[in-house]
Amino acid sequence: MINSLLLLGFSFSVTLPGAEPKVHLNIPYAGTKNERQMLDIYTPAEGKGLPIAFWIHGGGWQAGKKEEVNLKPQAFTEKGFVLVSTNYRLLPSVTIKEMAGDIAKSIRWVHDHAGDYGGDPERIIVMGHSAGAQLAALVCTDDRYLKAEKLSLSIIKSCVPVDGDTYDVPLQIATVEERRANIYKKKFGDEKQQKDLSPVTHVAKGKNIPPVLILHVAGHPETDLQSRRLVAVLKESGFLAKAYGAVGKTHTTINSGLGEAEDKTTREMFEFLAGLLKK
Repeated sequence: MINSLLLLGFSFSVTLPGAEPKVHLNIPYAGTKNERQMLDIYTPAEGKGLPIAFWIHGGGWQAGKKEEVNLKPQAFTEKGFVLVSTNYRLLPSVTIKEMAGDIAKSIRWVHDHAGDYGGDPERIIVMGHSAGAQLAALVCTDDRYLKAEKLSLSIIKSCVPVDGDTYDVPLQIATVEERRANIYKKKFGDEKQQKDLSPVTHVAKGKNIPPVLILHVAGHPETDLQSRRLVAVLKESGFLAKAYGAVGKTHTTINSGLGEAEDKTTREMFEFLAGLLKK
């Protein structure tokens, strides 16, 4: 019955067995019944005015789903966050630019309805893994996406991209072998589009770009290079930015382990966010 309700686009609430978070599933955010334009919300049992962690799944811009949150719902709600996990339309149905537009629409919905779920619409943390990391960083640097939804970057209090490799798309294409370079070109388009979809392109002094913590696999030649590149560009323009290399992790486990009590990457993330939210 639940699966049928999800497919039909109904929203309902349940409480996770043996856990405190309340779960609100399959909520449309763009006025459609398209399952790729729906989000899930996980909330603590009680509380108001809570910061919102907005999660964007990975999958190479052509796969992935909002249900792939692993331990994040329990971990974030225990820390006093509302967690939102969003879907977005995928290749080849839409372009990456249109995906970023979906993310902005999802943030717009969350901003408008935050109070209904105990969240603070002015304290949103945008996060994502892999392709979701690129989308998170893009929406947090290129303010045109939120402006199209009549929002400002000022509502975003932090950006936490996780192990992305396309903060500078032309650099990534120049770095990898020809076969993979051609795949990126097919996904991102020509050189003008590649640059426009690169978060580094849109960093400029005077913008409301939030503090950024980039989590990446330590020593990985591509995500390490891309992380250092974005951090350097942000710092050059006077923004708070930090990269944390996770030792002993893979592209998969840095994501799946995010939320584990003893996970060093998780502790680094929550310490960073706690420092910002105290301010």
